[in-house]
Amino acid sequence: MRKNLGPGVDGWAISLRGMMSIVVLMGFTICFLYWWVNKYVPLPKRSRKKKEKPKMGTMESLKFLVSSPYIRDLATLVVAYGISINLVEVTWKSKLKAQFPSPNEYSSFMGDFSTCTGIATFTMMLLSQFIFDKYGWGVAATITPTVLLLTGVGFFSLLLFGDPLAPALAKFGMTPLLAAVYVGAMQNIFSKSAKYSLFDPCKEMAYIPLDEDTKVKGKAAIDVVCNPLGKSGGALIQQFMILTFGSLANSTPYLGGILLIIVFAWLSAAKSLDTQFTALRKEEEHEKEMERAAVKIPVVSEPESDSIVGGSLPNPESGDLTGSSSETSTKETI
Repeated sequence: MRKNLGPGVDGWAISLRGMMSIVVLMGFTICFLYWWVNKYVPLPKRSRKKKEKPKMGTMESLKFLVSSPYIRDLATLVVAYGISINLVEVTWKSKLKAQFPSPNEYSSFMGDFSTCTGIATFTMMLLSQFIFDKYGWGVAATITPTVLLLTGVGFFSLLLFGDPLAPALAKFGMTPLLAAVYVGAMQNIFSKSAKYSLFDPCKEMAYIPLDEDTKVKGKAAIDVVCNPLGKSGGALIQQFMILTFGSLANSTPYLGGILLIIVFAWLSAAKSLDTQFTALRKEEEHEKEMERAAVKIPVVSEPESDSIVGGSLPNPESGDLTGSSSETSTKETI
């Protein structure tokens, strides 16, 4: 639509009105569906009451995280993802605005970015089952930090050492800034698709072998401490860097170093958690095998004629009960 507008027409204003009209339309659609479901769709019957999640304060959650190495490693994964994706995304968007200062160009690029993210996520959803079946939990858990590590190195390298690479990039019709924007876009696309298809399932699967008490308390502790810390930790680090070095551009080398440290800590926690997860699963399977082996098999008693071996039948008149005693003893033995 913007390409066909006449001169002097504000294309961004038209785009904004169109997008907000779609938002309002979708809002009314959600309201209608909500009303229709509550009016005409019967509620499902619950077979049992859902267990209430314990209410844990911040200090109680911290104590529980410190006391359990398994939950501590799981918490490290959650915090590391939140901080690293925040560090990369904010830095990338600052470069994206520098490359596309026009709102129309920025909006167009973000539309393509969202489309690619959806396609990549759907593809990874199809591949995730194969990865879990073929390579196991440990490999699936390390894919997300590995993607962030590789693309993060490329992104920050282009920002820090882009000038020497400018002649080579010019052959492809790109500047170091544009190349950094594309690499940052790839990083966000692949990290988010890996997060939805691999990281989240790995996190939920890690709770399975735990006992009920540890499982419930661990989830509560991670919800109270780790999720907010992961989301706000990256912002706090960036604010500290900006106050210290004056701008986000001056902080870029240090943000790259912090990202490397966080990703390596993430990989270490994933490796440790994989060892504990595998041990717990083996222990769980061993307990199930022991339960199956403990099932009693009923024994059928032998016929009476076979129970008397080499002896004569008892004679009630003579009082000979040898055969009867032998038979009784044999039955008791059986």
